[in-house]
Amino acid sequence: MTQHLKPCEENITESDSEIRAALEHCSVPALMMSMIHMSGDASLLQGDIRPNTAFMGEIQGFMPPEQQAAIREQALKMIADYRDRGCTLPAPPDRETVHAMMKFIVGDEVGEEYIDLIIEETNLYGDDRRAFHWDDRPDDETLNNFKVLVVGAGQSGVLCGIRLREAGIAHSIIEKNNGIGGTWWENDYPGARVDVANHFYSYSFEPHHDWPEHYSTQPELAAYFDRVAEKYHVKDSIRFETELLAAHWNEQAQCWDARLRQADGREVQESYAVIISGAGQLNRPKLPELEGYERFQGRWFHSANWDHSIDLEGKKIAIVGTGASAFQIVPAIADQGCKVKVFQRSPPWMFSNERYHATVEDGKVWCLKHLPYYARWYRFLHFWMMADQAHALLFQDPDWKEPRRSISEANEFTRQMFTEHITAQCGDDKELLAKVLPDYPPMGKRTLQDNGSWIGALRKPNVELVTESVVELTEQGLTDSAGDEHDFDIIVFATGFYATRFLWPMDIRGKGGISLQEWWGDDPVTNLGITTPNFPNLYCIYGPGNNLGHGGSLIFYSECQVRYILGCLKHMLENNLQELECTEEASRAYWEKFSEAAARTVWAHPAMDNWYKNKAGKVTTTSPWRLIDFWGWTKEPAMDEFRSA
Repeated sequence: MTQHLKPCEENITESDSEIRAALEHCSVPALMMSMIHMSGDASLLQGDIRPNTAFMGEIQGFMPPEQQAAIREQALKMIADYRDRGCTLPAPPDRETVHAMMKFIVGDEVGEEYIDLIIEETNLYGDDRRAFHWDDRPDDETLNNFKVLVVGAGQSGVLCGIRLREAGIAHSIIEKNNGIGGTWWENDYPGARVDVANHFYSYSFEPHHDWPEHYSTQPELAAYFDRVAEKYHVKDSIRFETELLAAHWNEQAQCWDARLRQADGREVQESYAVIISGAGQLNRPKLPELEGYERFQGRWFHSANWDHSIDLEGKKIAIVGTGASAFQIVPAIADQGCKVKVFQRSPPWMFSNERYHATVEDGKVWCLKHLPYYARWYRFLHFWMMADQAHALLFQDPDWKEPRRSISEANEFTRQMFTEHITAQCGDDKELLAKVLPDYPPMGKRTLQDNGSWIGALRKPNVELVTESVVELTEQGLTDSAGDEHDFDIIVFATGFYATRFLWPMDIRGKGGISLQEWWGDDPVTNLGITTPNFPNLYCIYGPGNNLGHGGSLIFYSECQVRYILGCLKHMLENNLQELECTEEASRAYWEKFSEAAARTVWAHPAMDNWYKNKAGKVTTTSPWRLIDFWGWTKEPAMDEFRSA
């Protein structure tokens, strides 16, 4: 039984005073849900003390301190009773009560469509609805001959390995690096951390309550994925420093002929029934098209390839870019005795989160481990306020009177809130404020979480923000668009990735030798971002249109996609099929629906210059859907959208 099937990880043996101390660090709304589970009494839902709303990381529902204290005292008595009766629970709440609990914890209306999702997330009734199950299990010989190639050992590749092993399907995972974690193995630059709360950014079936920080750093994340891979024996299937160069569909044999480059540099040919790409969107670093790379006499590198051999002390450093990576790098190196110039194309919107760099208190860890269902409701709280609650903010109101600065009344309110946060940090420095305050609608680019570290770093005497663009590299540094020359010892390009070049530079060819890159072009028509016509038995995780721009956890999205893919493999194996290919009609219908929705989002706004768009200005990388929508569509594949043989 995996951890998430249990109401809690450990029974309570602590004294009343120890419990009281731990409760000082709990989320009171999540605590109230646990109280209902422990007592079987849902009358709390009708009381006067209740969360007001869940918004932008506020885990206490904006409840006044005196109300929080009153609930903690009431909870202490319930917890002591639960402890003293041997940590036994009454029957779980029924669906109607679960729905009322969902609305209560977030202080908002939550549609009935979310009930099954939260029941699945909590495993409230004891059945793991995300685990793989056969209806008619094939024999071992069939499963061993149906070989699957998984490309990448990041979070989605590890997840694939777990589910394929669970199903008993033969598979091999190849990873171009020599470690597990994908982006969390590669991006080890100073300050690298996740900007989704870790208790949501983790596998639903493998919660980790001992995160040292609320938003953990790269080493902790890489260690988590490595630990999970070890626990579920995924490492047994991984071939490190092995890269997929090409895969061609063999129409006669109905399989994929793959060309791999191994760790020793040799290229080999292997055949697989199915290929699943877990390569993702953000794994090929992008450098700006500049002249002079070869002229520069110092050291330059991309942030995803950080050179840790360099001592930054006394160095003059350029950071090119002000996206998510630079936002983390600059505060991390600003106190290392170096001089830093940051070259900004456009400033990021950010919102206040005091817990962004905060450590997790021992009391909070105790609550996560000991209070029944507390951890699962705490996860749902983050699911709601950091994802689907914000979904409506994405869409443009065609009648809105100020389309240049915002896209709707709610978006304008968000702009004012973000502006107040930025303005307060700049103090009386009007020149800095003019540089760091965006002129485009909020949420049009990746919105960053901030505890004051970014602007605090920019205000340091050894840090300078330059708003001129970089034109070229020189022997001593670089030249900007104003013609000014800047001397540097180190130039760091925090300039993102080739996000719209899916499965690049692999040469993938489907039926009739058609190239996947040519078929997709700059506008990749797929079904759910997972399957593509003319490319049978090929599945993509975190493919076209599956980035999350309004919040949420890519791990949650991966769990949705992997369940869908395993559903396809199950259908093939139980029905003795050699190939399964999504129809062009289903693909085009989905992509038209996707394109229509994406065109109404803030990302498609004419003022936006973001990596969500293709060269024609159309949003192709990022999902316009609520998480609940995608979860529903991927619970099982609709076989009328496929042709088989």
